[in-house]
Amino acid sequence: MATNTPEQITLRELRTDLVRFMMSYKFALEEINTKLKILKEEFQYVHDYNPIEHVKSRVKSPESIFKKLQRKKLDISLESIKQNIRDIAGVRITCSFVSDIYKIKAMLESQKDITVLECKDYIQHPKPNGYQSLHLIVQIPIFMSDREELVPVEIQIRTIAMDFWASLEHKIYYKYNKEIPQRILIELKEAADTASRLDRTMENLHDEMIALKQLDEDEAMIFSPESLQVLLGYKGIKT
Repeated sequence: MATNTPEQITLRELRTDLVRFMMSYKFALEEINTKLKILKEEFQYVHDYNPIEHVKSRVKSPESIFKKLQRKKLDISLESIKQNIRDIAGVRITCSFVSDIYKIKAMLESQKDITVLECKDYIQHPKPNGYQSLHLIVQIPIFMSDREELVPVEIQIRTIAMDFWASLEHKIYYKYNKEIPQRILIELKEAADTASRLDRTMENLHDEMIALKQLDEDEAMIFSPESLQVLLGYKGIKT
């Protein structure tokens, strides 16, 4: 009967550890997506409005993780990955308006089992190239068969306009390894500023429409037959 060598046993254990390691990030994404689905449906029910337009999630491939370790000149080990790479699991949330971004941030922070480890606000402080988004690194507990894992997840929250600009900016730069011409950098920054102005304009229009709707509802309430009956009855007038 063939027996396993120590090297084969070690390799098998390493493979098992790697699979379980990657599964923990998959489960963490599922937890975050479930929370977002609940928040989305509850917000729609309570406020008759949905702040979340789209949610996209992904787990980095092992190849992508190892390449990042090499770029950062870090040890290639599971412990090194745990300590140094916190965007293995990623979620991108697209919203209609800038105010929605901060509503979602507040809702996530209020979850008892979510710990915010880091927050980078590229909306209040855009990157030099014009990039805007809100980045959170959160930590969520995942309960495995024999242990609890605290898994980090990167969450990016941005408006449709911000996402449109970032996606096209990535496509423009993709696989271009030379220095970007200054003229293109300037035009990209101007495009980002235009997207930001569009966000502000659309939010202002949205707020105005909400105010008009509320005014119409208030007037309808005042002059409805039911409210008039209550008012006359309160004043002692018989109809």
